[in-house]
Amino acid sequence: MSRPRLSIGTFGDLTTRATPSGRFEARALYRDWDGRARQVSANGDTAKAAERALKEKLAGRNLFQPASSHLTPDSPFPDLVAYWLQDIDLENRISKTTRILYERNMRTLVLPVFASLTLREIGVARCDQFIKMLAQQSYNRAKQARVVLRLALELAVRHEVLPRNPMDHVSRLHREARMPDALTTREVNAIRAVIAHWESGVDHVSGPKPDGQLGAIVEIMLGTSARIGEALAIRRCDVDVTGSTPTIRIAGTIISRNGEATFRQDHPKTAKSRRIVALPSFTAEAVRRRLAVTRDHDPDALLFQSREGTPLSTTNVRRQMRQVLERGGIAGITPHMFRRTVATAINDNASVELAAELLGHTDTKITIQHYIQRRELVNPATAELLDRAFARDEE
Repeated sequence: MSRPRLSIGTFGDLTTRATPSGRFEARALYRDWDGRARQVSANGDTAKAAERALKEKLAGRNLFQPASSHLTPDSPFPDLVAYWLQDIDLENRISKTTRILYERNMRTLVLPVFASLTLREIGVARCDQFIKMLAQQSYNRAKQARVVLRLALELAVRHEVLPRNPMDHVSRLHREARMPDALTTREVNAIRAVIAHWESGVDHVSGPKPDGQLGAIVEIMLGTSARIGEALAIRRCDVDVTGSTPTIRIAGTIISRNGEATFRQDHPKTAKSRRIVALPSFTAEAVRRRLAVTRDHDPDALLFQSREGTPLSTTNVRRQMRQVLERGGIAGITPHMFRRTVATAINDNASVELAAELLGHTDTKITIQHYIQRRELVNPATAELLDRAFARDEE
C-alpha cells in the first residue's frame, strides 16, 4: 500500500538514533514549499533534545516558502496591515508620498474599525457596511478607505491566506454629480486686478513687501493648465521665451511632507504628465518679467523661490492667494479652479481631445467629468438645421 503524500509544510516519519559520538540525531521527511520532500535532521544530547531541535528547525524552515506564511485566516487584521506595508516597501513601486498616504488612511480610517477582527471575520457584509457608513460622513474618506482595505486584503488572497477578496463584492460608491467650476473672463480679470493692486504695495503696512510672484504664478496656471505644484516646480531650464513660440516644459512638482523640507520632485503627478506647452502672450510676458528679476541664473534654479532660495510650498501659496483675494472681496477661489477654467475654454473653442492633451490626461473621460464646465446653451446651429429639415410648405 502506498504511503499517503505529505501536505506542503508538514513532516512525517520522525526517527531518532544514537550517533557514534554519543549524541542523538532526529530525522524527518519534510515536504518543502516547492513540493519536494527532503530529509531534515538535528542533533541533541538526548533523544528528546534532538527531537525538539528538529521541530524547531522545521518550524523555521522557509525554503521557497512565501514570506507571508505566518499569516493564517485566524491572524488579527493588524498583522496583515504590518505585512502589507512591508510588502509595499519591498516592491518600491509607488512614491513615498503615496506610501505615507496609504499608511495614514489605513491607520486613521480602517484600523479603528477592524483592529480587533481576524482575517476570516472580515467578510463582504462587514466591509460593505463599513464603506457605506463612512460614505455618509465623507465620500472622499470612504473612497480612500476602500482603496487601502482592498489592497491589503488582495495581498492576503495572493498569498493564499484568504480564498477571495470581500472588497470585490462591495457595492460601488455613488457621488452626486457636481458641475466643475470654471471662471469667466470677467472673473479672471477681477482676480488679476486684486492681485496686481496687492502687489503694487499701495496698502502695505508691515512685514515683507509683495515680491510679484503670486501674479506670475496665476498667469502661468492660466496659460499652461499646470497644477499649483507643477507651476512652482518650473526651473529656468524648463523655460524658452526667446523663440518664435515661447514654451514651458512641465516636468516636476513640489512635494511637502511632515518632518521633511519642501523639495522638487523630478516628475509631475504622473510620469505621463510631462509635456511642453506653448505659451499665450500674457504668460510669456509674465515669465519674462520673472526671469528679469531672479538673481539665480543656474539652469536648475526654480522660477519661484522663497527669500531663502528654497522652494515655495503649495500650502503657503494657496493660503496667500486666499488671503489676498478675500481681502479684495473675492472668496472661494482655489488654484485648481484655474486648471478647470483652462480646460473649459479649450473645450469650448476647440475640442475635448485638445483640452485633455493640454492637461496631461490620457483619457478624455477624466477631463469631461472633472474639468470641463458644461454649457446649458446648445449650439444655435441646430435651429437652422431643423428649419431645413422640417420647414412648413408654402401654401
